Amino acid sequence: MKYSAILLASVALTSAAQAQESKDESQGQSLQEIIVTAQKRSESLQDTPISIVALDSAALESKRIASLTDIASGVPNLQLSPHPNSSVSVRPIIRGVGELSNVVTRDSPNAIYVDGVYVGRTQGLGTDLAELERIEVLRGPQGTLYGRNATGGAISFITKAPELGETWIKQDLGIGNFDQFRARTIVNLGFGDKAAFQISYLKNQKDGFVRNLGTGSSRFGDIDRDAVRAALLWKPTDALEVRYTYDSAWINDTSPFIQMVPLYPGEVQRVRQSNAAVRNFQPNDTQVQGHNLTLSWDVGDDLTVKSITGYRRLNSFEYQDYHSGVLGAFPIFTVSDRVNQEQFTQELQLIGSAFDKRLKYVAGLYYFTENGDGFNRSVTPGGGSTSAVEFDNKAYAVFGQATYTPAILDDRLHITAGARWSKDKRDATLVKTNFAGTAPGVVVINNRGRRSFDDFAPTLTLAFDINRDVNIYAKVAKGYKTGGFNPSASSAATFARGFGPETLVSYEMGLKSEFFDRRVRFNLAAFYNDYKDIQLNVLDPVNPRVNDVLNAGKARIQGLEADISARVFRGMTLSASYGYVDPKYKKVVDFNGNDVTSAFHFTNAPKNSFTLAADYASPLTPIGKFDANVNYAWQDRYFAIANDPRYIVRSNGLLGARLGLSEIPGLKDVKLAVWGRNLTNRSYYAASFPAGVPSAIFGEPRTYGLDVSVKF
Repeated sequence: MKYSAILLASVALTSAAQAQESKDESQGQSLQEIIVTAQKRSESLQDTPISIVALDSAALESKRIASLTDIASGVPNLQLSPHPNSSVSVRPIIRGVGELSNVVTRDSPNAIYVDGVYVGRTQGLGTDLAELERIEVLRGPQGTLYGRNATGGAISFITKAPELGETWIKQDLGIGNFDQFRARTIVNLGFGDKAAFQISYLKNQKDGFVRNLGTGSSRFGDIDRDAVRAALLWKPTDALEVRYTYDSAWINDTSPFIQMVPLYPGEVQRVRQSNAAVRNFQPNDTQVQGHNLTLSWDVGDDLTVKSITGYRRLNSFEYQDYHSGVLGAFPIFTVSDRVNQEQFTQELQLIGSAFDKRLKYVAGLYYFTENGDGFNRSVTPGGGSTSAVEFDNKAYAVFGQATYTPAILDDRLHITAGARWSKDKRDATLVKTNFAGTAPGVVVINNRGRRSFDDFAPTLTLAFDINRDVNIYAKVAKGYKTGGFNPSASSAATFARGFGPETLVSYEMGLKSEFFDRRVRFNLAAFYNDYKDIQLNVLDPVNPRVNDVLNAGKARIQGLEADISARVFRGMTLSASYGYVDPKYKKVVDFNGNDVTSAFHFTNAPKNSFTLAADYASPLTPIGKFDANVNYAWQDRYFAIANDPRYIVRSNGLLGARLGLSEIPGLKDVKLAVWGRNLTNRSYYAASFPAGVPSAIFGEPRTYGLDVSVKF
């Protein structure tokens, strides 16, 4: 791999710096250790042979990160693209691998977990309700340690558990421009050292930045959310822990404004108001609820049995107006979607060690089932279409991974092997009608598809500790994404046939290092992915409104990620992250088997991206302790549509900052903070696509506000 030289040079430089490290620096000058659970056991991020970004509670607070949509700017090689029809659906893309459609019969290649429970549909993911302990972004295939397989990566949200022996109330309030108001109340009740209960309520409102001059909802992009969460922690013995969580959210956001824009390299600024021709613009209506029951039993010193049971339910209505008044009195089209979905997951894990802890292992069984229905209605001035789909999906898996440290080389060599066997059963029914005006609809598709898939995905990692603070690793892993069905299919037979799985084999080399008495941390990962049977949307050459999903693609993706942090003096930390990704299709075939490789590009994959941050925590002053963060995130331009190079999102950089004050004399349980995002008021695309005319969703303009937190 061509990045080997970079990696070996980094090892040499790091080892040289390690040899010169100063031994007389105090512990207070060192970088804080970050503990992660990416390998299902608590361990230092520096000891984890994975390309991982872990945002701990301090980083989450300093960057004001509370939900999935907040994290993209801080993680190179991660994109979070909004769906045009929905303000509550987010599409993650990791290392160029992602799924831009929002249909319920297709899975994402990037898995999202909340406290270990896989979330099948991202609509209404209300993680901003809970207090987050940590967010882990794992780049590259995951499967041998996680319930659901993923070709691109995984995003894991870990929430804080109720506190034993503590009773308190915490009130968070936030205000800002665009009439922002956010209030979160958390009550923690500790019942001795055996049990604790926590309940929280969230109200979150913000006006959208595009005013609707027509009828219906007054703005595009409004946020209007209410949510509740209850959590119970029970530890009847030192060996047994039971944790139950319930969450529910009601989301009445309005969809983002879709603006007509020129093709690249043309450029326009975001607008502040819609056309007055908009009629009956409707808010979305999404309700989600979930249950999570996790039991952890320490059978002995070397074995823990863990059960994770999850149930989630989604009822969602989404509405979008596409370009009312742009080409005439009527919109090019309007779209409304209804989705009802419920899912159940059960995972059983055995986490243990043997042979005097030289062997550490995780083994598991996994079961996932979901069912539901969706109804889509697309209306044009002359008619439109409806699409009704029902689906029933099941997945089974057996997985395991073991790390062995042989009694050679001073216990510095670690060999990890893992494997996962997956079985997926997919069932879907589609009824599609076309109609003109008020005439009865004509059924054009009425069919059912049933398919099953299975896969064996191994992984192998060799890691070596060069010294106490420097280690390297080499890893090969296979990822698998199940097949499915496509409601936009060109015919009933094509829908029923569906499409097959895609696979990705990743080759990765990495370095984890700390030096100068842990005052500097440098991590590097270089990767090469062999991507096969890619599920691609291929347009029908006769009817461009129809597209089929074909296993039509082969590709290679190569790149690297680098992270460096330095404690330059007491209280001051500088950090930088860089991501490089270079994806290229090797073969793409169309409907008729023609090679159209040259016409296809990877979407949402900026070649270069980086983040810069400075964090300062002051000593105690007469008015309290200050903490400050300044951050800047930049990304390259990228293709927005796979087979149309005219749709390009320009490069952009966003500046943010936060200044906090705590430990105020006489008000020690009060925290104050002022913050701002996109401080330079940059006008940029969050997404670009064709919708009758070239179209884009713009990112938010400058936002700022004040947060107050009080704990009683």
